[in-house]
Amino acid sequence: EAAGEAAGAGRLAGEVREALRALAAADPRPNASLAAVAEAFPSGPDTWAATAAAAFSSARKWSGASFGRHGHWVLGAPDVLLPPGHAAVAEADRLASRGLRVLLLGRAGIPVDVPGAPGTVVPLALLVIEQKIRDDAADTLRYFAAENVELKIISGDSALSVAAVASTLGIAGADRPVDARTLPDDDIPALAERMATGSIFGRVAPDQKRAMVRALQSDGHTVAMTGDGVNDVLALKDADIGVAMGSGSPAARAVAQIVLLDNTFAALPHVVAEGRRVIGNIERVSVLFLTKTVYSVLLAILIGAAQLRFPFLPRHVTLIGWFTIGVPAFFLALAPNTERARAGFVPRVMRRAVPAGAVVAVASFVTYLLVRSGGEGTPEQESTAVVITLVMIATWVLAVVARPYAWWKVLLVAAMAGGFLLCLLLPVGQRVFEFDTSDAGVVAVAATCGAAGMALVELVWRLVGHFWPVNAEGTAHGRPSRP
Repeated sequence: EAAGEAAGAGRLAGEVREALRALAAADPRPNASLAAVAEAFPSGPDTWAATAAAAFSSARKWSGASFGRHGHWVLGAPDVLLPPGHAAVAEADRLASRGLRVLLLGRAGIPVDVPGAPGTVVPLALLVIEQKIRDDAADTLRYFAAENVELKIISGDSALSVAAVASTLGIAGADRPVDARTLPDDDIPALAERMATGSIFGRVAPDQKRAMVRALQSDGHTVAMTGDGVNDVLALKDADIGVAMGSGSPAARAVAQIVLLDNTFAALPHVVAEGRRVIGNIERVSVLFLTKTVYSVLLAILIGAAQLRFPFLPRHVTLIGWFTIGVPAFFLALAPNTERARAGFVPRVMRRAVPAGAVVAVASFVTYLLVRSGGEGTPEQESTAVVITLVMIATWVLAVVARPYAWWKVLLVAAMAGGFLLCLLLPVGQRVFEFDTSDAGVVAVAATCGAAGMALVELVWRLVGHFWPVNAEGTAHGRPSRP
């Protein structure tokens, strides 16, 4: 009797191996799990021939094939193929809680390609697959956690298995996994509430991924979605940023804004850093250029309305552009910048550049009027005085834009101010730019107006920061800009 039981078990084990080999060979485009099966059980010349096949679907969570006289076989999620409370489901949950991916191999009652498939499933084996975590995964996730980015893991796998893997990576909320089958289907506000309290979601259907993205967006979040399969396409398309793997499906790559050609999420921190550098530096440089536009227009209007001689020579305009915009903008545009991108780019730039430009224009015009009112200054002295005032205030605008300071920013501002002083005070500079600093009274008027303008620019900057603060969570203009 014992020998007969052993022989029966041996035949069953052999049949299970043949079934796995045949299932792997029957799918021309296997997913990662079936590819692992194919590697462990390679097909041979005597592999069963499939008479019908059903490819894996994220919606139904199983795949299968019919093999004529060998019967109908399915491979998929135990808790989907078997009724609740089945002993195999309990064993699968126990294994999944250790971070293992568990699939059920069973015989189906009907062909896999007919309506109602797979019918009643007779469980024959649990297939346990070890999930490998990339060496750089923990560092990548820690980076986003440190940047106040909320992480939500949504997977078609068992919630227990996903939670076990997440806990090894130190993801918050891994001790409270959510089975997506318990989530509301058509109630976006209710789904948003559940999404806010959970981080790990298992057994997620493709349509639920899209609903989850919309629920997060409805709660004020900017959503980046990562995925690689056809089942991720709708969610990738609706997300604010879709990120697909280079080895993913063509449909996923087509709808994604970012495709990771090296198939690793470790590149994302570099992508985020580069995006922040570009956006943040564009904002800094935009303030400089828009400030120049504002004071150039206003100064031209004021001088024209007063019917005065334009105080600048073309070479003065070039000199001012060198030291207050051109050279500094080059370095600021290429500098590292870790500031988070925020909504309201144009209003934020306008609130700083327009008042600063107005201060520069008015202070320069007042300097011009005061120097002319004395009646003793030469045209060169008048031009020199206006240039001094303008460069002083524009350099302070540069100093404010460069905040927060690093050693190279302090050196940059000091170099620009020093370069202008050399052109202003050295004889060769005075000859080239036609500067005249021989009248101490004229220079004092210019310096006084320049100092007053610098104080006004600082005041404007502080008032803007007071009435339109941007806090650590990214709140700007009174509206949340959540990660």
